[in-house]
Amino acid sequence: IFEKATCRNVEEAVEAAKRVGYENGIMIKASEGGGGKGIRFVDNEADLRNAYVQVTNEVVGSPIFIMQLCKNARHIEVQIVGDQHGNAVALNGRDCSTQRRFQKIFEEGPPAIVPKDTFHEMELAAQRLTQSIGYQGAGTVEYLYNADTNSYFFLELNPRLQVEHPVTEGITGVNLPATQLQVAMGIPLYEIPQVRQLYDKPDTYGTEKIDFLAERYRDIDSHVIAARITAENPDEGFKPTSGSIERIKFQSTPNVWGYFSVGANGGIHEFADSQFGHLFAKGPNREQARKALVLALKEMEVRGNIRNSVEYLVKLLETEDFKNNAIDTSWLDGLIREKAVAVEMPSHLVVVSAAIFKAFEHVKTATEEVKESFRKGQVSTGGIPGINSFNTEVAYLDTKYSFHVERISPDVYRFALGGNKIDVEVTQTAEGALLATFGGETHRIFGMDEPLGLRLSLDGNTILMPTIFDPSELRTDVTGKVVRYLQDNGAPVEAGQPYVEVEAMKMIMPLKATESGKISHNLSPGTVIGAGDLLATLELKDPSKVKKIDNFDGMLDIPEAAVDIAPTSAVTNVLSGFNLDPEAVAQKALDAVSDADAAAELLIKSINEFYRVESLFDGQIKDDVVRTLTKGNADNLDVVIAENLAHQKLAMRSQLILAMIRQVDTFKDRFGSDVPDEVITALDSLTQLKGKDYGEIILAAEEKVRNAKVPSFDVRRADLRSKLTDSDTDLVELSRSSTLSAGVDLLTNLLDDEDESVRASAMETFVRRVYRT
Repeated sequence: IFEKATCRNVEEAVEAAKRVGYENGIMIKASEGGGGKGIRFVDNEADLRNAYVQVTNEVVGSPIFIMQLCKNARHIEVQIVGDQHGNAVALNGRDCSTQRRFQKIFEEGPPAIVPKDTFHEMELAAQRLTQSIGYQGAGTVEYLYNADTNSYFFLELNPRLQVEHPVTEGITGVNLPATQLQVAMGIPLYEIPQVRQLYDKPDTYGTEKIDFLAERYRDIDSHVIAARITAENPDEGFKPTSGSIERIKFQSTPNVWGYFSVGANGGIHEFADSQFGHLFAKGPNREQARKALVLALKEMEVRGNIRNSVEYLVKLLETEDFKNNAIDTSWLDGLIREKAVAVEMPSHLVVVSAAIFKAFEHVKTATEEVKESFRKGQVSTGGIPGINSFNTEVAYLDTKYSFHVERISPDVYRFALGGNKIDVEVTQTAEGALLATFGGETHRIFGMDEPLGLRLSLDGNTILMPTIFDPSELRTDVTGKVVRYLQDNGAPVEAGQPYVEVEAMKMIMPLKATESGKISHNLSPGTVIGAGDLLATLELKDPSKVKKIDNFDGMLDIPEAAVDIAPTSAVTNVLSGFNLDPEAVAQKALDAVSDADAAAELLIKSINEFYRVESLFDGQIKDDVVRTLTKGNADNLDVVIAENLAHQKLAMRSQLILAMIRQVDTFKDRFGSDVPDEVITALDSLTQLKGKDYGEIILAAEEKVRNAKVPSFDVRRADLRSKLTDSDTDLVELSRSSTLSAGVDLLTNLLDDEDESVRASAMETFVRRVYRT
């Protein structure tokens, strides 16, 4: 009978399909398949011939069923356990209708869509089947259920414990692995304590029999929804992916718990099943369980080279169809086919976020390259300017964005693109994510460069930003092996047409051509491939129709909001070599101080820092300075980079110090006091510099120091008046004295002195001084 029900080759499959008819669709299913493997839907003979090969390649040697598709069906399961004594108990069941490629993605229980009386009939039928074949242990009887007609159809008996068994445990309180062990020990089902509790037996550890076909268990008063966590790309029809996993962030709560088959620094290889985790959410009803699962998925984070479906699952759970339980087994595949569930993010927000990630990574990479050169004993500092000033490009949705980036502080980046200027404050969290504040908002960013482009995680949403490839190149986005090419070498292939089948994570899947043309195979069947590998090339049918990439020249839809940098911090940033307007920074910093002491402290710290850095290089050969710094800071080469970066920005830093020196003259007017001696001492240190690059700084400092050494006007006036009133003073000699060169204005000031003799002596000396021959 089994042989008559199955096919052994494609011709038998074609004949069977003709008898069944293609009107409602045909299912090709390997009898030894499962979990979405070895099953395909077709609706014509050509697809059947191709899909049959895929099924036989996925489940080698398995007989194949050809059957009519049951439309508008729900996948309903009854959890059964049979013992050695002929008993069979039904422990409620599960609704597993949310599937992609006929593989479950959500499981929930109890099956709320099925009326209680109908479901009880399904349970009884499952129990009778279990007893009739003498089945022992846990198993699942699976049905297709039509909610419109309230009819159900037997699908299969799955003779094992399934991964979603915690759903049943959550609603019945029966530990299924423990129950299996007790059954294997020969204990009757009616003597298992948790089974007796489910049937509300007062004596939990009693031995009286339970007629499982006649008696009903207590009402189920809770609901559990489970979500499978898989290494699949929902943007590409849940295509399996493989690679390393750096970190899984998940915290169990009283309502949600989960388990994972991999941990930090683990991975999913190309020969494994795509599922690596399972979450179970419980609530008093379906809606509360759904909300708990949504919250848990939103807080979950998986980081690594794989793609995962976590964000997509949240969107599914929040669709009206799922909330209203108005789904069937084809629902999710329909959404995937129509791309009806998508995570939409503003394109310019995505672009700027990608640029931020690239800029942050550039700084890390450029810094490490310079450090590595120092470790090797090299003294070149040519790579240091590129740490703070560089260009970066982002391509997204057929548009290229070319940014120029300037760091204006250790954690603030300025992005310029045409007429756009965006300041971004970036900090890195302990787990490696970036918190970027720009446009008045803070966003969480994480990225990973992959062979096919940048995978960006933005506020929990994943966006793939493909690298711009030659359109004549056909590359794989999965890791696995080539099964077969679908066209001969040199044959034509149309855009969107499958050109090769590859095996990835036990699944056979077709890859489609992105352009039309004549194909040339680059590999042989059986070749192991990795994401990004070139599988074939095209002689393009019409090169002029290939999609072109445009350069962005408009305005970004991102508000320009300046990052607030404290005035004193801005001074520190300029002295450290970060790109800011030194004149504006100096003025703003000094305007922000409220008294002479604060102003003096700012001036002294700024001057001393400038001198500290420049004294390292003044009169020295740069290479020698680098060697000395590297030797003294071998454990912290950031210091070597910082000192060189500051020195390389000497011109900008000099403008800052000159602007501050000019402010020294305002002390008396602003604060009513003379310039403190400590400021003069700091200025005097600048006069010790010798290099010609410091000439303007030295002259400005010397002038302020010299002026500070001249007595005040009142002191000098009193001294001159004393001389004029001294009868021993020779006015002729005084008029010729060099000490009077700065005192002519003092003489004119004494012309209206209250003492007539002083006025007369002042006039005579002034005349002799001015009109001397």
